[in-house]
Formats: sequence, C-alpha cells, structure tokens
Amino acid sequence: MSFFLTYSAENEEYLLKPAGYLLVIILFAAIFFTLHLLGRSSSKSQKLQTRQMVYCAGAMALAMVTSFMKIVSLPFGGSITLFSMLFICLIGYVYGVRAGVMTGVAYGMLQLITGPYIFAPLQVLLDYPLAFGALGLSGLLSNKKHGLVTGYVVGVAGRYLCHVISGYIFFASYTPEGMNPIAYTLGYNATYILPELILTVVILYFPPVLGAIGQVKRQAVNG
Repeated sequence: MSFFLTYSAENEEYLLKPAGYLLVIILFAAIFFTLHLLGRSSSKSQKLQTRQMVYCAGAMALAMVTSFMKIVSLPFGGSITLFSMLFICLIGYVYGVRAGVMTGVAYGMLQLITGPYIFAPLQVLLDYPLAFGALGLSGLLSNKKHGLVTGYVVGVAGRYLCHVISGYIFFASYTPEGMNPIAYTLGYNATYILPELILTVVILYFPPVLGAIGQVKRQAVNG
C-alpha cells in the first residue's frame, strides 16, 4: 500500500502518491470501458450505444463541475452542492440501473482523483465507488409514476447509507463525548445529504424542469 499511499500525520489521513493517482485513473478508464461494453450488449444500434456513452460522459462532467459549486463543506468530508447528484441519477432514470450504477462508480473514481479523503481501503470503497454508484439505483423506479423524483430519493438514500456505514466504522472516534456513534454518523451525513435532496426534489417538481428532463430523456433514447 505504501507504493500508492503516503500517511500524513498532520492530517491523520492517507494521501495518494503519483502511482496511486495512476492506479485510480486506470481503474476509472477500466470502469468507463466496461460501461462501453455494457452499452454494446444492451443497445439496439451503434448509434444508440454512442449516444449513451456521450450522455454518460456529459452527466459525469456536469456532476463534476457542479460538485465544485459548494454551498457548505463539512470538516470530515461531504458538502451541499449545486445539484451534482442529480446528473448521475438522471443516467439511471434514462438508461436503467446498470448504466446508472456504472456511471456513478466511474464518477466516484473521479471524485477520488480530485479530492481524496483516505483512511483505509474499505473506507475508500464505501465513500467513493459504492456511494456514488448507488446514485444509479434511481433507475429502479424509472417506469413508475413520479419515477424521476422517487428514483432520485432512492439513489441518494443509497449513497447516504454507504456514507453512514463508513462513518460508523472509520469516524466513530470523532463522536462528541456522550453521544451515540450511530446517531452521530446518521446526523453528520444527513446535514449535507438531506438539504441537497430536499432542494433538488423541490426543483424537480417545477413543470418547466420536468418538461426539460422529459425532453432530454426522449432525445437520449430516441435521438
């Protein structure tokens, strides 16, 4: 592990070495290539396959840009952003769970590259590929009434659960004295997940927004 990481005693965390960044980039490329292969097996045509890849890449780019537009940042990771989770959830809503999860996992690797917060391998797995991959679960309800909103809630809940598990395992020592560690991690992660979820759901119920997303979905699927 020392070949990829170096320990910072000052910050009490691991930092990626150049080899570590290279490994994460290779993993990201492998995930994105896998997404391409999955698209080939599920697409009806080369044109639809290419369109899906473009939309997935575009969603990751938009999510990345908006993730830097932070309204609030918390000391041990997590922030309220300008709807960054929505763009990954949209891929699940448009193309289904498999494409949504893979896009979320790839996006999680991008987050790891740009802002690594590393304490242990399992923590990295929970807080990056699994947490952001869970956003793709939005596709589970894509064909239901109000599927966009309920799917978004399901995807965000999946991410929240991953962070809660990670917080309980790796950050319990930061729990204020006299407070239950589970209550602490539930509350800590809710302070940034819940406000963004509520704000996004409110925005999604605006008719112009629903109409625009419906148009995007039709364009993404039918061209």
